[in-house]
Amino acid sequence: MAVSPVEQTRQLLLSQDYVADSQLATVVHLALRLQRPLFLEGEPGTGKTEIARTLAAALCRPLIRLQCYEGLDLAGAAYEWNYARQMMEIRLADVGSAETPATRDGLAARLFGERFLIKRALLQAIDPAQPVPPVLLIDELDRADEPFEAFLLEVLSDWQITIPEFGTVRAAKPPIVVLTSNRTREIHDAVKRRCLYHWVGFPDAQREAQILARRVPGAPQALAQQVVAFVQQLRSLELYKLPGVAETIEWTRALMELGAVVLDPVVVQNTLGLLLKYQDDIARVQGDEVMRLLQRVEQQAVEQTPGPR
Repeated sequence: MAVSPVEQTRQLLLSQDYVADSQLATVVHLALRLQRPLFLEGEPGTGKTEIARTLAAALCRPLIRLQCYEGLDLAGAAYEWNYARQMMEIRLADVGSAETPATRDGLAARLFGERFLIKRALLQAIDPAQPVPPVLLIDELDRADEPFEAFLLEVLSDWQITIPEFGTVRAAKPPIVVLTSNRTREIHDAVKRRCLYHWVGFPDAQREAQILARRVPGAPQALAQQVVAFVQQLRSLELYKLPGVAETIEWTRALMELGAVVLDPVVVQNTLGLLLKYQDDIARVQGDEVMRLLQRVEQQAVEQTPGPR
């Protein structure tokens, strides 16, 4: 029986231990085939950034990451001129020859040539000299200021950047672009319309167990089942920040380092900081809430255990 293209993409991701559901595999497949940017939005720790790393590794392409932050501008994201080298070139020109209109024009042409151009992430990603189109990760776009989004439109629409002093740099082949957002603010519709959109939510228990089995293959089965059940219960609480898959993986590794085979109240109390990153959330869960959650985990395990026939 022939394997569908979407299933092939899911298997491609799985080859790098990324467990994707059918919806995510579909949108990734379409982004690759249609050469459209992929915009992933969702809670922190749900695997948005990991998609870019996974695609780069699976497709044997370089990964170029632009980490967004407040105040990010053109110089930090795309390019800037090496002013120190330009000043040195001007001084050398002053010493070496008499000034004429021809020498001034020649100097100006040299000063704004590629030798003095510092290429940042966006320009590197569309550089026609790239032997293989890279994977460009524009991570946490919501952290950047809104005006920065306007500059992205030219890159996402035409795969080019216009540099006034230099000209237009256009990609020979478009890169694979993944944009992520934790939704601390809304991203403008103009950016979203140029992308394929997908919301990356928390996985259900079955898929989270599969992820854990892939990422922490040495974890005892009983411990892994309890960890997944406990984290799933935590996400049902009203917390400031719910634990993501990344926290599930990190917590499991920490529990194994401590020699835990199953969850017990003491080890859970002592390691809550690996799951919850705010003191108010830790205080909300510590004590009686931990006991209640562990009881629910045990009850759930009993309910799922097949009875005698």
